[in-house]
Amino acid sequence: MSRWKIALAVVVLLIVGLIGWRVMHGSAQETGGRAGMRGGADAAPVPVTVVPVVQKDVPVFLTALGTVQALNTVTVNAQVSGQLKALHFAEGEEIKQGALIAEIDPRTFQSSLDQAEAKKKQDVAQLTASKSTLGRYDELMKKNFVSGQDLENQRQTVRQQEALVAADEAAAASARTQLGYTRITAPITGVAGIRQTDVGNLIQANSSTGIVTLTQVHPLNVIFTLPEQNLDQVRSGQATSPLVVAALDRTDAHVIADGVLKVIDNQIDSTTGTFKMKSEFPNATNALWPGQFVNVRVTLRTVTAGLVVPSTAVQRGPEGSYVYALQADSTVAMKPIVPAGDAGDDGVLVTGEVAVGDRVVTEGQFRLKPGSKVQALAPGETPPPPSEADLAKLKGDGDKSETKKRGGGRRGG
Repeated sequence: MSRWKIALAVVVLLIVGLIGWRVMHGSAQETGGRAGMRGGADAAPVPVTVVPVVQKDVPVFLTALGTVQALNTVTVNAQVSGQLKALHFAEGEEIKQGALIAEIDPRTFQSSLDQAEAKKKQDVAQLTASKSTLGRYDELMKKNFVSGQDLENQRQTVRQQEALVAADEAAAASARTQLGYTRITAPITGVAGIRQTDVGNLIQANSSTGIVTLTQVHPLNVIFTLPEQNLDQVRSGQATSPLVVAALDRTDAHVIADGVLKVIDNQIDSTTGTFKMKSEFPNATNALWPGQFVNVRVTLRTVTAGLVVPSTAVQRGPEGSYVYALQADSTVAMKPIVPAGDAGDDGVLVTGEVAVGDRVVTEGQFRLKPGSKVQALAPGETPPPPSEADLAKLKGDGDKSETKKRGGGRRGG
């Protein structure tokens, strides 16, 4: 190879090396500038919301979905057939037990009663005459004017007529009962549903549709199920006193009725692995209605002086749950906890390395790491705007960084 070719190759290598050095030097300066900017940002305190850990009595409960069930439901039906004469109720109103609901035309049944009573009067008159004859036979028997056989026959006649009168009394009572069935009264106190027939229709006794359905709503039952693993807890709590049961609206926002647990079913459903329970609610304000779905909360016990933190403070990591706690030097530290159940009002009952009065972070955790400097704010409080001095400092730092970058570029050139 000639000397001029070797010299050309050396020049090319020098040029390539110079270009590579310039590129690497510029990238290093840019990376250093960005790191410096990030370091300045990280050094600024992170605004976070903190709330103190409180101590209070916390009820421990189980939740389920329940169905409201009427304590009693009765389909009011006619016990005799006939034409419906009148209805004495309004749909949807509460009817007291014994109140008149409907009337069936009573004329046919009144006639049957009149006939039974007339037959009874006829037989009573005959019985009276037979008893009078028997009395005369007794007197004549003493004087031997009547044979003993005639006297015994008259006694048998009296006995037969007494039986006829008794049968007439039973027939009259039956007719009176049938007549009473023409006035249909409420068997229970309940709310009337939609009527199933109208006045003037011919109704049949014991019809499948009935006249109206009465539903007792004071009190009401709520039927619900729980997993079989909760059976021991429920039975233990029920052994001392009836467990308190609360019915909540569909959004779990507030309690709409309070009641007590009445019955734990005597077997577990093997297909679902659940057991059924029945609770009773006074329902004085009609907050519950038969067929309604409600969320049920069964209080098992109460934890005395439990530690409660806001649910938004609880974080979850690979090693379990934790909270960020504010330290005396305005930094935060991770403290492991174990959630032990809901405490209501968006609170969580916890155990672990927290104590009463510790202030835990509820907002702004995504910017934190152990040891981060923070600016503690109360709930609803916003951080103050930066002062003019802070803005000037930030602007000066930015200008210096830009000057350094430009100076580095010139020196490289």
